[in-house]
This record gives sequence, C-alpha cells and structure tokens, in this order.
Amino acid sequence: MSPLQLDFDACYRAVSARDPRFDGRFYTAVTTTRIYCRPICPARTPSSRNVRFYRHAATAEAAGFRPCKRCRPELSPGDPGWDLRGDLVGRALRLIDDGAADEQGVAGLAGRLHITERHLHRLFVAELGVGPLAVARTKRLLLAKQLLTETALPVTEVAFAAGFGSVRQFNATMRETYGFTPSELRATAGGPRARTSPEAGSVTLRLRLHRREPYDAEGVFAFLAARAVPDLEQADTTSYSRSVQGGTITLTPRPGHIALDVAVDDTRQLARVVARCRRLLDLDADPEAISDVLGRTSLEPLVRARPGLRVPGAFDGFELAVRAVVGQQISVAGARTLLGRIVARAAAPGGLFPTPERLLDTDLGGLGLTNRRIATLKDLATHLADGRLDLDGGQDPAEAVAALLDVRGIGPWTAGYIALRALRDPDAWPAGDLVLRKRMACLGIPDHHTERWRPWRAYAALHLWSSS
Repeated sequence: MSPLQLDFDACYRAVSARDPRFDGRFYTAVTTTRIYCRPICPARTPSSRNVRFYRHAATAEAAGFRPCKRCRPELSPGDPGWDLRGDLVGRALRLIDDGAADEQGVAGLAGRLHITERHLHRLFVAELGVGPLAVARTKRLLLAKQLLTETALPVTEVAFAAGFGSVRQFNATMRETYGFTPSELRATAGGPRARTSPEAGSVTLRLRLHRREPYDAEGVFAFLAARAVPDLEQADTTSYSRSVQGGTITLTPRPGHIALDVAVDDTRQLARVVARCRRLLDLDADPEAISDVLGRTSLEPLVRARPGLRVPGAFDGFELAVRAVVGQQISVAGARTLLGRIVARAAAPGGLFPTPERLLDTDLGGLGLTNRRIATLKDLATHLADGRLDLDGGQDPAEAVAALLDVRGIGPWTAGYIALRALRDPDAWPAGDLVLRKRMACLGIPDHHTERWRPWRAYAALHLWSSS
C-alpha cells in the first residue's frame, strides 16, 4: 500500500485486533478526540466513521491531531518500509533521524542528497503529504515528549536535546501542535529522575527503544561482543557499551524493548545517539516479512530456529568500513586486536574512533598492518574526507558501493559487507565469503539459491554465519 493510499479496511482490522505487526506502519487518528494513536493502543476501538489513517506521525500532526498519552506514538518502532528504502525520501528520513535537518536546516539536508530544496519538498509531499520541515518538527516533538515523560531532565535541556533552537520556540511549538506546554506534560508524566554527575557536569538518563518481536537479542549482542574493539567498546550477550561524542552509552535488552543508558555532557547529541542505536541493533526490521521469504527456501530450518534474527548495523559508517578493511582475510579476534591498536594510536578526543581526517594524519606503521592494508585505509579515508563517499545515509547505496570499489584494496566482499551493515541494504551479499561458502556446502545449498533469498540476502547471510 502506498504512503498516501492506506487500505482502510485492512488498517481498521489491525486496529480492532491491536495487531503488533502493524505498530509503526501507520497511525489511527480519531476525529472526535483529535488524537492519533498506535495500532496497539489499549483504548476502546473507535467507530470506523470517526477514524482516519496516516502513514507518518507528521502527516497526522499536520492534519491537526495530537499524540495519545496512553499508547505514546513516540515509542513506535520505525516503519520498515521507510527504514530500508534507498531512494531519496528513505535516505532523507534517515538523515532527519540523524539530526541533519536540525543542524543544517532543510537546505543542508537537500545538499547532503545533492538535490534542490524545492525538489526535496516536492518528493516529501508526494510520498508523505507533508514537507521535510514538518517531519523534522514532529521528530523533535516526539523525542521531547519521550524525554518529558520518561526523565526529569530540565525543560531547557529537553528543548536542546530534541533539536529546538530555544526554549521559547519549544514551548510555542508544543502548545501550538499539542495544545499543552512542556511543563503541563511534565506535571502529569511522573517519570524517573535524570541524574547529574557532580564530577563532570554530565547528565545520565535512561530511555526505552522499542522493537518488533520476535527479536533475537542474544544473537545481536553476541555478534557485537565478538567484534568489540578494546578501549572503544565493552560487550557481552547481555549488554553493549561504547564511547560516543561527549560521553558513553550502554544498551541492555529488556522484555519488549532495549534500555538505553546515556551519560553525556551535551544533550544535543541525544537524537543522533538514539537513531544510531536503533540502526546498530536493527530495531526497525520486519521479522515477519523476512521469515515469509526465507522460510520458504532451503534456509527454512535456520529461520525456524531463529525467527527473530537481526542484522547488526553500525554506529558510524566510516568506523564500520575500517573494520571491514582491517578484517579482510584474518580472524575476528585478529581484527579486534589490530583495531584496538588503531584506536590506541589515532583515537579522537574522548576515546572516539578516529575520523577520516585524523586517520589520514596518523602514522599507522608498526601496528601489524601490511603496507597494502595501510594504503587501503588511507585511500578510504580520503574518499570520505573529500566527499566522494558517504556511508551515513546521504548517498544512494548503489553509488556508495561503486565508490567503495574505486578504493584501492576494496573488492566485492568488503563492499558487500559494508553495504550489509553500514548502508543497511537488506539484499547485500558479501560475495566470496569463505564461511558462507562452507556453510552452504555443508547444508547442501547450491550457489544459485542465493537468488531465491532476495530481497533479504543480508539476513540469509546472518543466518548462515550464526549457524556455523
């Protein structure tokens, strides 16, 4: 169904059944209350004559509806239809989630996509019924609503954390859109307290990141733990922690959601942190759609054994690309050791993974890397630094893969692995991967069966890797 032409009867059946499979795919707006809800809202199902259905929360808000305080639309998992799209609108939505519109405005967002602001607006209206500015505003408001409800972060901090330029703008926008002020919402929320560290002046708070079920949390966290880089990450099957700009984060699986603990000295990074954690843990995937395809192929036993398997993403595209290059033709443990040495020598302030510019200025000799591998890393960093390559959502995935293949020392396997994790291409396939070939041979799966796994070959790869 298209974004502007939802099937009314199908949506109403989903709402009547409170079907969790549709959570995040559309929103139900009730004309008598002027409130919009998630399909799983526990409130009494309204009469069909009083409801409207919208594909995006911004469209519902533009039509004059405000979010339900009971089912809390800000907690919906992302729509997998948008999350996996590689076209201009899909990429623009990911960049908006990453804070591009807040930092650079809509003009800067359009510039990242190499199109005009007018063309971007036209595409959004055609697909969503509202422009990118309205989508960015709704994202800010919903994050602010979650912060006001789940934490006691001061209203001033909430405003800046959500991406607003001033407290006055925040108050006015919330009153105009929702009909109540931040303080009025806070008074009825009763959320837990945000904690301030007296030593560093940092803020520590916890947010819930909701996901679709089933979700193989143990598999995701085990995958990240096996690849955790010393001095940058700490992980096991029950938690994952890492350094981020201005602080640290910890992700812990809980029933129905992931707990995100953030300790930062600048809450303006919060929106980006939330978006990148969702991508890292693949929280917005559609396990039913994936299983429907892969479960009717030679992978059926693996899919039945792990129906909630996910493809771990990347917190930073350049970081993942460096991991892929370093990991060429060596063990996972060996790659961790080399990456730890790179971080120890070239880490950005705060213990962060080095930026492309910092890696270019760092002597990588004596770390155990071959001269050829060093040359590949330097060429990769150059491609990122001069704008020929964008691995954080702005570039068409096919163009990004083509640009990766232009880097000396990057072949189909490396480009495919980067596409699988950093570019979030659900059909990416790391061609020539030795483990995949061995597992397929062991299971008696011919090479041509990979075509039957489209458009979910990335998930097929994870099933095979996880079964070894």
